[in-house]
Amino acid sequence: MSQNPARTVVVLAAGEGKRMKSSLPKVLHPLLGRSLVGHVLAAAEPLGAARLLVVVGHGAEQVTAHLAETAPAAEPVLQAEQNGTGHAVRMALQAAPEATGTVVVLNGDVPLLRPDTLADLVAAHEAAGNAATVLTAEVPDPNGLGRIVRDDAGRFAAIVEHRDAKREQLAVREINAGIYAFDAALLREALGKLSSDNDQGEEYLTDVFGACVAAGHGVGAFVAPDHTETLGCNDRAELAALRALLRDRVNGAWMRAGVTMLDPATTWVDVTVSLERDVTLHPNTHLQGGTSIAEGAQVGPDTTLIDTGVGAGAVVVRAHATGAEIGPECSVGPYAYLRPGSRLARKVKIGTYVETKNATVGAGSKIPHLSYVGDATIGEGTNIGAATVFVNYDGVAKHHTVIGDHARTGADNMFVAPVTVGDGAYTAAGSVIIKDVPPGALGVARGQQRNIEDWVQRRRPGSAAAEAAAKARGDAPE
Repeated sequence: MSQNPARTVVVLAAGEGKRMKSSLPKVLHPLLGRSLVGHVLAAAEPLGAARLLVVVGHGAEQVTAHLAETAPAAEPVLQAEQNGTGHAVRMALQAAPEATGTVVVLNGDVPLLRPDTLADLVAAHEAAGNAATVLTAEVPDPNGLGRIVRDDAGRFAAIVEHRDAKREQLAVREINAGIYAFDAALLREALGKLSSDNDQGEEYLTDVFGACVAAGHGVGAFVAPDHTETLGCNDRAELAALRALLRDRVNGAWMRAGVTMLDPATTWVDVTVSLERDVTLHPNTHLQGGTSIAEGAQVGPDTTLIDTGVGAGAVVVRAHATGAEIGPECSVGPYAYLRPGSRLARKVKIGTYVETKNATVGAGSKIPHLSYVGDATIGEGTNIGAATVFVNYDGVAKHHTVIGDHARTGADNMFVAPVTVGDGAYTAAGSVIIKDVPPGALGVARGQQRNIEDWVQRRRPGSAAAEAAAKARGDAPE
């Protein structure tokens, strides 16, 4: 995206969020694949601003580290003392003395803001040549929120805080959304005149609007098309409400794009996930991180996929996967666990109570039951018997096991790594394989069976087992 040198974005993320009752700064609380502030930064990205400044304060180290990891273009600006929103913007502009044109100011806790709405606000501001433009919203319950007062011609007149509003102003449902566009030069001038002589002892950014009106500068109000875009959160209950709204928005968009969701209310898809058409998501499915689902795949019910790719036509049922690759037409689950590094080629079957980790499984191979496959390479067309364990850890280091193409391993096998079973080889049930098995060979590693005759009759006389044995031998009395 091309950069616009006449735009600067400032995100206010210095507050503690006391009502969240958390050691995590409010703006870092997650919802559907991003933090609160991450959603705001994503909405601002299409503006192409020359500078993207994030004002940090409470938990500054945590927020700064998060930005470095998730949004390296964002520049943290420290507000050591939280002296109000006007003070925060003044700190940001001191860090960007070259800023000209439009300065966009956003709160860091409005995750539902759409990029299109923000772009339209900025476009309207710049087209009108305003000194300042505020994003507003018509809300069903404006209690506690700053009201937008307009003159008889419908033009912006003032922002009045709830506590200062007169009776007739309290009836107004158009509120200040806390999202603004300013002319940089006039904003600097107004910020320099702000006073902290108020109940809170803080510099209010909203006072800039009154100063601009008083000076005869143009001030505008742009109404958001959907009031839910402007919602912030102050506690965990409000965060959960935002999460549900975002879930419905995301799910609605995917269903209109050709994805089937049998129960959208229990289907949670991160904004970072990608889905192709004719994907079917069953109830209680959670898709997180960089997960991608290809055309025609079915996922769920009761499935969580994190940073996992699912190929076309695959079926994943009641499974949990992290950092895995599930190839086309695979069958996974129920009750399977794919850990990082699991790579399944086409038509692989991973069955019930199977766990894999750092394992590559070739096309058409099957691990149907009750097995652990860790640090392994399995070839094509191979069957791993039930209750198999790949013994990959010697207490100090992990070791690798290789099973070749079209091999057949017996039930209740243990493969003590490092070991190789060649192409076309078999291993006997109950074997502990500690040596390589050549291609086409049968590996047997178990003790010889011996039967001790009449043991039950001698050791368990009078028991039900002894009576059953006697009856089977024809020794039971008439």
